[in-house]
Amino acid sequence: MIDWASLFLVAGAALVSACLVVVLYALGLRMLSTAGRAPHVTPAEFTDAITIVTPAEAAAEAKRIKRAAARSPLTPLQKRLALLLAYTSFVLCGLVVLFGVYLIVPALHS
Repeated sequence: MIDWASLFLVAGAALVSACLVVVLYALGLRMLSTAGRAPHVTPAEFTDAITIVTPAEAAAEAKRIKRAAARSPLTPLQKRLALLLAYTSFVLCGLVVLFGVYLIVPALHS
């Protein structure tokens, strides 16, 4: 016999925790770019792989990010607070994931 209440409880908890992880990560990225440290990944060279971003495009993107950071109306204190909030949200995101692993692996809570 299926315990439908438990099934819906687990499904609801999974949905809420997945949304929480996504929101915390998105908030961290937003605060990181607000602080003037937009994530920028340089193109990597792989054997037999397609390079999506050319080095010229990567340089132009880095230049655009630098100009946007220079035009920021935030004070240095506000930028530091945004950076602190970004790192805090990334840490909370990691803790939510680790808590999920803790709940899944029975050997961890015996």
